[in-house]
Amino acid sequence: MSLKKQDSKIYKAIQDEVHRQQEGLEMIPSENFVSEAVLEALGTVLTNKYSEGYAGKRYYGGNTFIDVIEKTAVQRAKELFGVEHANVQPYSGSPANQAVYYALLEPGDKVMGLSLPYGGHLTHGWKVNFSGRYYHSVPYGVDQETHLINYDEILAMAKKERPKLLIAGATAYPREIDFEAFGRIAKEVGAYLLADISHVAGLVVAGVHQSPVPAADVIMTTTHKTLRGPRGAIIMCPRKEDRLKEKYHADSKWNLAELIDRAVFPGLQGGPHNHQTAAIAVALREAATADFKNYGQQIVKNAKVLAENLLGHDFQLVSGGTDNHLILIDLTNKQLSGQEAETLLDEVGITVNKNMVPFDTRKPLDPSGIRLGTPALTARGFKEEDMRIVADLIAKTIHNPKKELVKKETLKGIKELTDRYPIYTNLA
Repeated sequence: MSLKKQDSKIYKAIQDEVHRQQEGLEMIPSENFVSEAVLEALGTVLTNKYSEGYAGKRYYGGNTFIDVIEKTAVQRAKELFGVEHANVQPYSGSPANQAVYYALLEPGDKVMGLSLPYGGHLTHGWKVNFSGRYYHSVPYGVDQETHLINYDEILAMAKKERPKLLIAGATAYPREIDFEAFGRIAKEVGAYLLADISHVAGLVVAGVHQSPVPAADVIMTTTHKTLRGPRGAIIMCPRKEDRLKEKYHADSKWNLAELIDRAVFPGLQGGPHNHQTAAIAVALREAATADFKNYGQQIVKNAKVLAENLLGHDFQLVSGGTDNHLILIDLTNKQLSGQEAETLLDEVGITVNKNMVPFDTRKPLDPSGIRLGTPALTARGFKEEDMRIVADLIAKTIHNPKKELVKKETLKGIKELTDRYPIYTNLA
């Protein structure tokens, strides 16, 4: 029986979401639109199968074809990023980062990551997260004037604190991260370097963001965001061997890659989600094409044009602009909070998220900023000229929060854009 007949309420909610995505501007930088092939892989009988263990070493029978799928996903990840080892089983980014901690650290060990209020992620050591509760977190920030990462200050801090794990990565940092500089710091203080490229993996593949492979000990990426795959994660080891084995794991018979695999299973997870693994494999194949590289380059072009035009409308941008796929706007001069702006833009079909800005004086649930980006719009086919229109629509809405006529005009402008760039023509 079809979903429409079996469960009309859920069917309707799904269709409503299809229309919301099609008729609005999806601008949260961690969101994207997967291909129809990825959607097809997600909705398969693979979800029925249990596959605890790894290819060739399962704890259940009947995994012959699952092994083919997982091996394919692993090989594609290794080739795409140029690494020696990849684990495609993590359910998502946060569990994947937890697996890295589990593999390399003991409870109470010291970690250094970018603080959440300055653009870091919960799992980089924030106090309410497992990473801040079970490990000794000494977070670093950004420069108060430029809002940029200061690598000299991080080096000085690392020399003083001597962390066992240094984390390079962010969730709301609009500039390119210098993984090479982080690598030098980690080497000088004898720390592992975890590069969390969840937000910029697609840009790394496209060659518009520095690759962490030469510098990092472990790389974690989600498979959605700029990589344009399903929700999931991959943990990669540029080199299987552990350069700090004598210091931290002298008694272990496992190399670095084996420590990671054992942390994922049986350390933290049971059976992998096989339909997710298949969809990741499809997305990785797509990411290896010339079209995808052009897509990644266009993401950055679109973000830069959007930033320039927002600056022209007197918006204050954290760090003054962007090098990547995201923009962080400080709304202090607009007399609107981040929550108010998110709600206002949502009413006209522009989806962004409220976000703290560096040195924010407001609370996290009602911060001073909003975060927006270009991956999803670029996936639809938006180019620079379209981003200029988007900037105008955002400005018009923010500058006229109570004018219904402006809202109607904005809705009309958005419909003209979205009609020009349909997403899934066979789902509506």
